[in-house]
Amino acid sequence: MTFVTKLAFQSGDRAVLEDVVGDLKRMIERKGAECKGPHSAPPERIRVPQYRRLAPGDEFSPWNYTVYSRRLEIHGNEHIAREIGHREFPESVRVEIEVEQKKPLGHRRG
Repeated sequence: MTFVTKLAFQSGDRAVLEDVVGDLKRMIERKGAECKGPHSAPPERIRVPQYRRLAPGDEFSPWNYTVYSRRLEIHGNEHIAREIGHREFPESVRVEIEVEQKKPLGHRRG
């Protein structure tokens, strides 16, 4: 059975996100694993209203920010995926890790 590790990164700091994802991809390739990505999604613009009090019409100007996203996939190398799972990332980068087990074609349930 093959494992596919899917990594999703999000950050409001595009430069830090690019550094983290670029360093990770170089490390994965240097260790000889198959890596797909990074794939990027369009930046998401978030608008958060701010209120002085709970009464309507008493608002500050909204707080606007942008969230950038990248995705990577590692195929078949559980050791590197485990190493990445224990790695420290900057606080400004949110990381989600999903491991999927792929069965070979023609595999019967037992």
